Amino acid sequence: MLPWFQNGAFPLYLAPMAGVTDRVFRRLCKELGADVMVTEFVSAEGILRADERTRSYTEFDDAQRPVGVQLFGADGPRMAEAARKIIDWKRPDFIDINFGCPVNKVVAKNGGSSLLKDCPLLASVAGAIAGGVGDRVPVTAKIRIGWDAQSINAPEVCRLLEGRGIQAIAVHGRTRSQGYSGEADWETIARCAEAVSIPVIGNGDLDSGAEIARRRDATAVRGVMIGRAAMRHPWIFREAKHFLSRGETPPPVSAEERWSLMLRHARLALEWGRHGRELTTMRAMRSRLMAYSHGLPGGKRLRVRFSTVESLAELEDIAAEHLSHAESQPAAPAPAAAA
Repeated sequence: MLPWFQNGAFPLYLAPMAGVTDRVFRRLCKELGADVMVTEFVSAEGILRADERTRSYTEFDDAQRPVGVQLFGADGPRMAEAARKIIDWKRPDFIDINFGCPVNKVVAKNGGSSLLKDCPLLASVAGAIAGGVGDRVPVTAKIRIGWDAQSINAPEVCRLLEGRGIQAIAVHGRTRSQGYSGEADWETIARCAEAVSIPVIGNGDLDSGAEIARRRDATAVRGVMIGRAAMRHPWIFREAKHFLSRGETPPPVSAEERWSLMLRHARLALEWGRHGRELTTMRAMRSRLMAYSHGLPGGKRLRVRFSTVESLAELEDIAAEHLSHAESQPAAPAPAAAA
């Protein structure tokens, strides 16, 4: 069994999200309570070509462990070779296979969720990677519940993956055709968890500690994976742990703490320097800042300002102005006593 599931542990995973879950964001989420990290997905062919940009996506800090590197592709032996190279470079705690990405450019290469339409190929890819890696590190997988509403086959896919040596499976409760619309199908996730003996990690519409506790208690999932909710509110990991242990929602995150994290994220991004110059880095930060602003008063106005931010100094000025304005506002009246 994977160590992070032992002794009844219920790990909280940060979902891999392209352009979001880089080394800096993973570090912040780890500090806020995320248990298991997975990198942004990387192309097996890019790894084999020694493409520097692709290789940069596999970087992580030891403080983020346990952390896995996620691969996509459709050629099992080539993917196994890429996995071995990654293990030699970074020694991750596991290799994860992407069988769930719905993005057209991935599906067009027969990767991601396209393999849900070809179960023999999916099983062959999984078996080649698990066999090619051997006992060096565990191999896990992430899937969706099916290609579309007429071909929901996740329980069958989970059984195939277990039979090919996969040691845990994250199941996103939407089909490929849904993308990120509609509601996640937790009934199918529950059936997946009952279909196999290896851990199943539930993923989809987990936006509060109460919701995570409800899914833990109502299904046999052994952990959960949090994606889009963490983009806006990385404190969800801390809040979930508080709720899971105490059965109550903690006090809301203050504006000061939100700004502190936003500024720290920007400073770490500049320090890491993956994007090069300050202007390039801050432009890349714009979408991240806009996501964070959803928990702040006047978020709509802030998002307009964030859409053009070009320097750390400018962001610091916006933060100081926003906090100063908030402090100058009169306190809200206390609610009337119940009759």
